[in-house]
Amino acid sequence: MARYTCLFTVEVPVNNLQHLLIEILESCNLDIIYDTGDYMMAREVPGHVSFSKLVTVEVLIDKSVAAEREIRLNFVIKNEELPLHLDNHCHQMYELVSRAVAENRHWQLIEAVAG
Repeated sequence: MARYTCLFTVEVPVNNLQHLLIEILESCNLDIIYDTGDYMMAREVPGHVSFSKLVTVEVLIDKSVAAEREIRLNFVIKNEELPLHLDNHCHQMYELVSRAVAENRHWQLIEAVAG
């Protein structure tokens, strides 16, 4: 099973966060399948890769950071594919999602840590 993680700290108004995350994930060809406000799960839209390569993205939203507008986002990007090559489909999706989060113009990126 391929699995990649990354942690982002962003500055954004809390009331805009859900909408922005949904927008980012959908722009990466992912459908939101679960959303509780503090946790979001999205799955890659079927049709472009085999079922075992379909990527699932989990986002844990931590609003308890010391600053009022800072939010910590913990991403887990995974699929059932064995990561036999460094440039596997899951890693490509990890790069796509990471870049989309880091380059979003609607918030300020404070910190990014790849896992």
